[in-house]
Amino acid sequence: MFATTILAPALQRISLLIGDLFRKALMVAGLILVIGLVGLQTGHSGLTDTLKLLVSPVAASIAEVPEVPAEVADTTALTPRMQGALDFVSRRYRVAGDALMPIFATAQAVGRELQLDPLLIIAVIGVESGFNPFSQSGYGAQGLMQVVPRFHTDKLPEESAPSAFLDPLINVQVGARVLRESITRMGGLEEGLQQFGGAANDPARRYSSKVLAEKQRLEQAALRLRTT
Repeated sequence: MFATTILAPALQRISLLIGDLFRKALMVAGLILVIGLVGLQTGHSGLTDTLKLLVSPVAASIAEVPEVPAEVADTTALTPRMQGALDFVSRRYRVAGDALMPIFATAQAVGRELQLDPLLIIAVIGVESGFNPFSQSGYGAQGLMQVVPRFHTDKLPEESAPSAFLDPLINVQVGARVLRESITRMGGLEEGLQQFGGAANDPARRYSSKVLAEKQRLEQAALRLRTT
């Protein structure tokens, strides 16, 4: 079932770019710290000029940020519908929008891949964890979508650490696949949600009603954004 790597190819490329820039920034910080300390101890004013010579090439390479290819930008950019939902979630759950962005981008990407409404994924996250990526239930379900590790290790990428289910993006990737499997197995959205929430035997379908009510709130928030 896990046909792709844990991030969509476009997201992987963005992640590698950010990681490279971060490593270069650490190099600059390390040089400044070491040479600055030596200068203070020895009283060498010439070290300032040396510092400039060493730092300039690295700083220049950081400044030269490569342009993100159009196909990558198109894949990672949120649709107006998802952006409206993000703004709503940020206010409602008091979570920074910048922290939510990769979660929403992952939900959008995996939703397209699995033919699953990304707002349904976001609604499940809201109900299951309130957007707390380190949430854990008494039953052992973990992360944003409250995935039970012992049942779904087969959906993790190879050589993943046991703590991988607490990685927000991995959790969304795996949780969305579990949700898709539940809907397919049970033959319907509400039935699949009930199984996903561990409440398949509840005739009142309270879990699915809660998730779908949350999804409706997200839809309304996105609609308000488009009409303002």
